[in-house]
Amino acid sequence: MTHSHPPAGAPADLRLAQPAGRWLLTAVVIGSGITFLDATVVNVALPTIGDELGASLGGLQWTVNGYTLTLAALILLGGALGDRYGRRRIFIFGTVWFAVASLLCALAPNVGILIAARTLQGIGGALLTPGSLALIQASFAPEDRARAIGVWSGLAGIASALGPLLGGWLVEAASWRWVFAINVPLAAVVVAVAARHVPESRDETATGRFDWTGAALGALGLAGVTYALIAAPEKGVSALLLAASSAVGVASLAAFVYVQRRSGHPMLPTGIFGSRQFTAANLVTFVVYAALGGVTFFLVLDLQIAAGYSPIAAGSALLPVTLIMLALSERSGKLSERIGPRIPMTVGPAICAGGLLLMLRIGGPGDNVSYVREVLPGVVLFGFGLATTVAPLTATVLGAVEDRHSGIASGVNNAVARAAGLLAVAALPLAAGLSGNDYRNPGAFGDGFRVALLICAALLAGGAVLSWLTIRSPKKPAVPAEPPCHVHCAVAGPPLQSLIEDPATTDPEDPERP
Repeated sequence: MTHSHPPAGAPADLRLAQPAGRWLLTAVVIGSGITFLDATVVNVALPTIGDELGASLGGLQWTVNGYTLTLAALILLGGALGDRYGRRRIFIFGTVWFAVASLLCALAPNVGILIAARTLQGIGGALLTPGSLALIQASFAPEDRARAIGVWSGLAGIASALGPLLGGWLVEAASWRWVFAINVPLAAVVVAVAARHVPESRDETATGRFDWTGAALGALGLAGVTYALIAAPEKGVSALLLAASSAVGVASLAAFVYVQRRSGHPMLPTGIFGSRQFTAANLVTFVVYAALGGVTFFLVLDLQIAAGYSPIAAGSALLPVTLIMLALSERSGKLSERIGPRIPMTVGPAICAGGLLLMLRIGGPGDNVSYVREVLPGVVLFGFGLATTVAPLTATVLGAVEDRHSGIASGVNNAVARAAGLLAVAALPLAAGLSGNDYRNPGAFGDGFRVALLICAALLAGGAVLSWLTIRSPKKPAVPAEPPCHVHCAVAGPPLQSLIEDPATTDPEDPERP
């Protein structure tokens, strides 16, 4: 029987005990799950993709960053489109877009087409991801909302954890192409359920034009800088092209800031950075998630290339991180509420840095690398550090601004985390002296891996110092984030709490509204 949709903007009244509520939760869990899955599953397949398509290390970097680039640049715009034109409509549109792009990835005959398809996939993710929590917020009765978000985020964490395992199994049992093709049937289920059972909602107070100029400048700026970083170590790339790419990237980012400061309806309202605590928390986010992006990129590659692990064994390596975060995020959030975020946000990155130093013990070709002795201790310590850091960090971001701005605050924090990962994957191979076909040389890649670990450990140590110097206990209690929401942060960035705060509660006359 078809669920009867209330008019857009109608009061939220769905309950988890009702079939309609469970259908909605099914749609958003699977929909957001495929994006979280995609964020973790691809790294495992990179060596196989490189071998089959004859890609250079730069090509593998772009296979990751093509997706992250458009997702980071457009995710705030995607949320605004849902508010204006209907969250269910944009959610379904983004799901279809993501599925078509995934199919293009699966069919890609060469690495250039794969990168282009991944870029398109990121656009779909930017349209799809904001709608998942927004639909929960807009459709469920207030008394069931927190529980529904908890279920959503817990299952999202499971999807993130299963991603590397599934990716490794697909690569070994079938082909790397199934890493992308599996999204298509899952997306079909999401569209069928959402079209039939999910009520439409939108922000009836949303006015003004969309900040297309800001979105384009942000994407161009990130693309220019990223291209220069990835192409710099490649042979045959002219210095003039690198200089031009760098100049265009930096100029576009500067123009982005200028446009955001002067626009009446900016995608990124710069006034929100008037809070020193908010600015400090985002600086810590950038540093910590840059290190995290580098580790998740390099570790699964090194385990396959230098240590000789199978794809499924390498994909399982970071599973303890997710399990630790599932177990400890709630306790970490409660501890932060009692003692303030400064100490957890200082100690957590320091523990993460210690975990990376332990990973330096991972051997290379012919060393018969033991997971239990050489890999697991560092991974476990890294997981404890993340579990200590992430919940207080997100709560600090939300507590640093007025409640009516918590939506855009968390959306900005999410974009900062993704941009940090994007730039880390672009810059670390250059800093580690890796280029071209070095990923096919186990010895050379192992040496570069250890340099990258040291850089990431230094970033995390810097994040600890930055937290100690800049983070203060808020004057009002920080809004506690739903602890399970942080599970997927280990691979996908901070949760889009932007969507937990009802956009309809934002003052339509406020020039800083998202």
